[in-house]
Amino acid sequence: MIRRPDPSLLDLHDALFFDLDGTLMHGSRPIPHAAEAVETARAAGRTVVFATNNASRTPQQAAEHLADIGITAQPDEFVTSPQVASRLLADRLDAGAKVLVVGGPSLAAQMREVGLSPVDTDSAEVAAVVQGWSPDLDWSCLAEGAYAIRRGAHWVATNVDATLPTERGLAPGNGSLVAALRHATGVEPAVAGKPEPGMFQVAAREHDARRPLIIGDRLDTDIEGAVRAEMDSLLVLTGVDGVEAALRAEPIRRPTFILPDLAQIAAPFPLPVLDGGRARCGAVSATWNDGDITVHGDRDDPQVLRAVLALLHEHSADSAWTGQLREEHPTVPSPAQR
Repeated sequence: MIRRPDPSLLDLHDALFFDLDGTLMHGSRPIPHAAEAVETARAAGRTVVFATNNASRTPQQAAEHLADIGITAQPDEFVTSPQVASRLLADRLDAGAKVLVVGGPSLAAQMREVGLSPVDTDSAEVAAVVQGWSPDLDWSCLAEGAYAIRRGAHWVATNVDATLPTERGLAPGNGSLVAALRHATGVEPAVAGKPEPGMFQVAAREHDARRPLIIGDRLDTDIEGAVRAEMDSLLVLTGVDGVEAALRAEPIRRPTFILPDLAQIAAPFPLPVLDGGRARCGAVSATWNDGDITVHGDRDDPQVLRAVLALLHEHSADSAWTGQLREEHPTVPSPAQR
């Protein structure tokens, strides 16, 4: 009997929702294999969406930035946390309402696009505060936000990412600046971007995607957002989080799949098969034993990780895994034993 070939991730999903920072790029530096993966997905007829928490660029500017690192993108392929934030505020406020922008020009432009009036100074007419990351954000802008929030203005943060991957390493993200206002006012903001599921739900609805795959490098934004949206997720190890953090994560931050990068996006992708306390994936497997996991193969092998994740989804569905991970390799007989 001829064995059917294993499907690829592109065969299993009708759309790919890519994070940007840490997944496709580090600042102005492209991540290897990312551009090829995007083009491969398009060539296979899959919908490509760029889902980003970054509030410093409009979709047009983001598309131009991707072009600079070799990735072709159109503005209508983006869903951004500022877009989601602006929709939340437009639904809540009257047309033309004043919104204090704690962020950059692109965030202000997004407010205008939905019929709101962005301002940069607090007053009695300010109905809401929207906060998004900008490299030029300074103390005076944060102070204006604090005045408005303390006065009772509704506060929306585009995202709460603590860090932002750059070509030089991890820099403070919007979440670090949100923390400053939270500490100063004692108020919690509403959050528009990941890990809230709205970004992915909006993208799936607007692009008619029924089986999307969320691809990102962060457990606390990309992966949690995917879990909360009840969508498959792929953690790539090119940004913030690694294998150990993923395996030890709370279930709401546990990815469906893990790969080192996007090089094998169209390659055969064996899925794990569960049989009680054993999960087999291709030629490797993993075994559950009283909370510990023994892997039969290299623990960094993506197929081994697939088997381990399958066991965690089955046996540790409601809590973080705290057991031990052990490797067991087949014994190679010595020449004298052969």
